[in-house]
Amino acid sequence: MVKVLTYGTFDLLHLGHINLLKRARALGDYLMVGLSTDEFNQGKNKQAYHSYENRKMILESISFVDEVIPEYSWEQKIADVKKHNIDLFVMGDDWEGHFDFLKPYCKVIYLPRTMGISTSKIKKDLKVAENG
Repeated sequence: MVKVLTYGTFDLLHLGHINLLKRARALGDYLMVGLSTDEFNQGKNKQAYHSYENRKMILESISFVDEVIPEYSWEQKIADVKKHNIDLFVMGDDWEGHFDFLKPYCKVIYLPRTMGISTSKIKKDLKVAENG
């Protein structure tokens, strides 16, 4: 069985998230998602609209996501790969090169992003609409 791992905040779930998750799952037999906790997001100066528990529930309802685990820190990735016997680590290509340090532990692939969509863009568009 090929186990795949990806990480993210997955707030305001959109087509780009779905495409990433679907393509990641297609590369293996089991998809594990490391989901940024609210505390970790605060440390990154990032504010999610949905709470960790709500984002977790949303991700768990997606048929090609097999398991969701909490992401507490940047440093936990090697430990997660080892603990869960991960074969393949997948991230969007906007993170190209950032996770190459995992290559001694598993294969690392950066998938192309879905163009024209991001949570930041959605938040910006909503703010513009709100301000009329």
